[in-house]
Amino acid sequence: MRGFFMQKSNQNINSCSPIGVFDSGVGGTSIWKEIVALLPNESTIYLADSKNAPYGIRSKQEIINLCEKNTELLLKKGCKLVVVACNTATTNAIDHLRNKYSVPFIGIEPAIKPASIRSTSKVVGILATKGTLGSALFQETASLYKDGVQLLEQDGTGIVELIENGKLDSSEMMNLLKGYVSPMIEKGIDYLVLGCSHYPYLIPNLKKFVPERVTIIDSGFSVAKQTRLILEQNRLLNTDKVPRRYIFYTNQSATVLNILIENKYKIEEVDF
Repeated sequence: MRGFFMQKSNQNINSCSPIGVFDSGVGGTSIWKEIVALLPNESTIYLADSKNAPYGIRSKQEIINLCEKNTELLLKKGCKLVVVACNTATTNAIDHLRNKYSVPFIGIEPAIKPASIRSTSKVVGILATKGTLGSALFQETASLYKDGVQLLEQDGTGIVELIENGKLDSSEMMNLLKGYVSPMIEKGIDYLVLGCSHYPYLIPNLKKFVPERVTIIDSGFSVAKQTRLILEQNRLLNTDKVPRRYIFYTNQSATVLNILIENKYKIEEVDF
């Protein structure tokens, strides 16, 4: 659908304007679900940039360029706030986006702080993408909680690609997960931090072999709470009883995205 996003930006942003959400693919729907559960009056626009997934294998400048593209598409659609529902995009580009654009941005980072504080074994596992683990923001955050806590970082290479290709429950996925997580279990983790918005969809499979003593934690609910707080602070929280709209766009096949949102909403396949 060429030219779909070429209309002028909507300058009449108000509390009834939608929340924009983007991710390097379908994984950010895990964040989207938390947002719509906590903020039932809000309309949303979701961009699944599956064509360029995963961002974790890209350079910092490539990630910034993709984030700018996604942001500008959402702003042209009149979004009042943008949720960067991607750990790699947040850790590499959130500061740049906040400096360049006037709307509020909500990012997502691995939940290192709560895991480190609550851990009794003082060994915490972090499963994330290469792009997140290698970012300056991640290393800065991790350094704040390393005293007395051993943080075991594991690059989840291949996981995002399998999810994007509809292989969430495949034997290949289970083999990858066991290879990545079992060594951390053997070293005594009692918290496993999921550092990618795709990864919450792994929880059912992880629970098949991760001991009950290990708490699996992600950032979805915290992102939803922060979204609500920032909307309140900017007087953009929608309290009107107007019909909400959930709009989804993807630049690849909508098959997997449809499965993750339970075939409840219309998805448009567009070129962006």
